[in-house]
Amino acid sequence: MWVGLWNATTALIAAVAGIAPHVLHHIGLFAGAFVVTGAAGNLLFGAIGMVLSIPLLRRLYRRFGTWKAPTIAIGVFAIMFLISALIIGPAINGNEPTAQIPVPELSPDIHAGHHG
Repeated sequence: MWVGLWNATTALIAAVAGIAPHVLHHIGLFAGAFVVTGAAGNLLFGAIGMVLSIPLLRRLYRRFGTWKAPTIAIGVFAIMFLISALIIGPAINGNEPTAQIPVPELSPDIHAGHHG
């Protein structure tokens, strides 16, 4: 019973941590644009991910009896996080360079014509 309750609790925490970036961008300008994006957001959610992975790391250590398995898991987590933060995130964020629309320069005579 306790194992099932613990698994449900950790699954709930993981779901909240996964949904947090999406929900936070609805809160407001500072939470969405400042905290969640950029280096601050990457550091924040990287740290949250590491803290939330502690139960898994402890389980790996108990199962294999060595720190090799948790170390490999941390390495895989770090690689996946870096790929997500540095490659996938920028690729899908929509900040593509926009084409500059040429604006014709008006001569002072034409511009002054509509001022009465």
